[in-house]
Amino acid sequence: MARTAFERGDAKGLPFAIVDKKDAKLFVFSSDGHLIGAAPALLGLARGDTAAPGVGQMVATGIPAALRTTPAGRYDSQPGPNLKGETVIWVDYDAAFAIHRLRPSPAAERRAERLASASPDDNRISLGCVVVAGDFFDRIVTPVLGHGAGVVYVLPEPRPAAVAQGSAGSRL
Repeated sequence: MARTAFERGDAKGLPFAIVDKKDAKLFVFSSDGHLIGAAPALLGLARGDTAAPGVGQMVATGIPAALRTTPAGRYDSQPGPNLKGETVIWVDYDAAFAIHRLRPSPAAERRAERLASASPDDNRISLGCVVVAGDFFDRIVTPVLGHGAGVVYVLPEPRPAAVAQGSAGSRL
């Protein structure tokens, strides 16, 4: 995916990121295609590759667990503030889908422990956003994607073998 983004000019000379949902990782690349950093990421609680219609308006009232997906696709990103004034990288503003730093959360969610875990299997906990450790956000994400336009590629969910054999393709 990174080769396609850079060599074929799909990222249009902008910095870009790739979200690998299978391995629950975020990869951040400079505009010249060099990998700047990679880190574990928390992803949407529910598996799936689409955002439910109107999910961005549900943030204030609560997004049902089944709709908490990290949608796959190619997105033009832009840094900006969220409703609390925190800097995030907006991936899809209307769907309230962003890359942001780990925030305080209920202890039962164990978000910091999930990020530190060697297994990507426990990284499904967010409302749909891509959440990374604060240090990685400050050292890598903000300097690369936090000063203007960028591109974010979110790879689709791995499909069970029986389903994948009959599918015609994906958005990426």
